[in-house]
Amino acid sequence: MDAPILTLKNNEERRLRAGHLWVFSNEVDTKKTPLTAFAPGQAAVVTASRGRPLGVATVNPGSLICARVMDRDPDTRLDVDFFRGRLRDALALRERFYATPHYRLLFSEGDHVPGLILDRYGDVVVGQLTTAGTDRLREAILEAVVAELSPRAVIWRNDTAARDLEGLGKAVETAYGDTPERLEINEAGAVFSVPAQGGQKTGWFYDMRENRTALCRLVAGRTVLDLFAYAGAFSVRAALAGAAAAVCLDSSEAARAMAADNAARNGVAGKVETVRADAAAYLEECAAAGRTFDVVSLDPPALVKRKKDLEAGLRAYERLNRLAMDVLADDGILLTCSCSQHVDAWELRRVALRAANAAGRRAQVLAQGRQGPDHPAHPAMAETDYLKSFTLRLLRRD
Repeated sequence: MDAPILTLKNNEERRLRAGHLWVFSNEVDTKKTPLTAFAPGQAAVVTASRGRPLGVATVNPGSLICARVMDRDPDTRLDVDFFRGRLRDALALRERFYATPHYRLLFSEGDHVPGLILDRYGDVVVGQLTTAGTDRLREAILEAVVAELSPRAVIWRNDTAARDLEGLGKAVETAYGDTPERLEINEAGAVFSVPAQGGQKTGWFYDMRENRTALCRLVAGRTVLDLFAYAGAFSVRAALAGAAAAVCLDSSEAARAMAADNAARNGVAGKVETVRADAAAYLEECAAAGRTFDVVSLDPPALVKRKKDLEAGLRAYERLNRLAMDVLADDGILLTCSCSQHVDAWELRRVALRAANAAGRRAQVLAQGRQGPDHPAHPAMAETDYLKSFTLRLLRRD
């Protein structure tokens, strides 16, 4: 073992032995191995208190999560070959599910590469380096991506808030090839386009694809409301699936314009009304006017970003669910979602039930969803199973 050693306190290795990949700073025996001895992003071998190796990790002495295990073999070298191997493993999974290269290729801990996210947009790869470890290894990662995928361009969207926690700066840059103006997405036969460097996240929300597909089976001949719609993924697909009409709503004018453009690209501009508005205010206006919809998709941004905000966040989710139910026609369908890591599925289900009771509705759970298979969850890390959804049927009470 050529790498330096990071030793844990007595009995602090149990979580890692169960498969978890994070080491917290209070678990380290800093008398034996001071964290200050490590440079941000440096590779180290993590050992139990008595010296048993637990794996090779990248270390950030300034972060609460001070080490992230990259491989269980302590002799693993975090080089180009390592990342090429992880990429091949990831590709083998995605190619089982998707006919075209439009998906999340690497999902950080879910693909056993903590701190690295890669999304494919055809021959363009957009990535995020979210830890000091992957930031330090960016050249090896880039070389591996180019070798395995032969992309036209690789863009780093290193503007995520996660980098603040790692003490890293923020920037958006093209690391390889020529910067494209647009990213193109093919989703279930629908075609979408978003700015290569100006969209949300890496440009698209691949994690909701399967939820969109399932809901599209219920929209034929129905009126649809797509809340927090971003670039119109669900409303456009709903129109293509036979919806009578769809309202695509987002608070961002840039998102509204993207959605309008994508509706036109798919020949459904006449069916998709794009609206810039605050979701809660729009729902209140519709309820006051007596306007209803047969199918509503409610997929807000994370409303609980810190555990201490859980109660306030749950109240916000409940209010949005209640408002959505107020504009839902009798025997209507509501897809309610949460991407908040700190909200589990049962909490979201209880939120929906409380909202239904307050709205005077009888609710039935038709389906429970999560993020798609291109966002695999690590079985030892609940943190990676972050997206929850329920498809509900809502009936008026007698």
